[in-house]
Amino acid sequence: MSESFTIDRAAARDLRVLVLTGYGLNCEAETAAAFHMLGVQVDLRHVADVLAGGAEVLAPYRLLTFIGGFSFGDHVASGRILANRLRHRMGDRLLRFVGDGGLCLGICNGFQTLVKLGLLPGGEPTLRQSVTLVDNDRLGYWDAWVRLAIDPASPCVFTRGLTEIELPSRHGEGKLVYGDAAQRSVLEHRHQVPLRYVDAHGEPTELWPDNPDGSPGGAAGLCDPSGRIFGLMPHPEAYLYPENHPRWLAQRAAGTLPPVGLGLQILANGVRAAIA
Repeated sequence: MSESFTIDRAAARDLRVLVLTGYGLNCEAETAAAFHMLGVQVDLRHVADVLAGGAEVLAPYRLLTFIGGFSFGDHVASGRILANRLRHRMGDRLLRFVGDGGLCLGICNGFQTLVKLGLLPGGEPTLRQSVTLVDNDRLGYWDAWVRLAIDPASPCVFTRGLTEIELPSRHGEGKLVYGDAAQRSVLEHRHQVPLRYVDAHGEPTELWPDNPDGSPGGAAGLCDPSGRIFGLMPHPEAYLYPENHPRWLAQRAAGTLPPVGLGLQILANGVRAAIA
């Protein structure tokens, strides 16, 4: 499968990816399957094990993945308790991992955790939260496929080469809230909003259901200034096979069925950047 994404097979075999599990997280099976399809080594490790792992626990890895789910039951706020544990127990190790060139991918609850941990939108020497994700404008958990437009000028390494993609989205707390209007302007000017919810005409939207949470400007994710830390609310690991798409039969009939699920492209981009 790595050949489909022009990934160096030998280099991929030497890459180790860490996927955090436990405490109510899920989606580890799909995430691990995606990385296995790309030919890399995947370690699924419980958060408690990693927290107790010592100063060099992250040293073997180049890519750290925060998966979806409901960490600690989403009590207090989605991702809050997990972020607090990580910040206070291993914040220094996370900053060193990122400072040494490591990549981080956060999906749904993982995105919520990266934001509340302070790794996103990033660009600071300390872990300090500056944006947040709150309840959807239309309250309740919403599960549906969404259409996303990619910003080609974004530094995000995970979205390179993509222009538009459809992915499943399932969350109840995904509305991005900036610290203030000035912060939003800076992040948008720096192209740190790599992908946006768009309507049927391909235009960014804040309207439900095309935008399931009401995030301003249709923002569906953020990256840090380096592009190596990326979080998004939709689930690329849930679109690994063409048949995952709800309209795959129509795509097949029209001759537009892709050879692989397009969500795999996002993870493949991360792998390619990690072994570069």
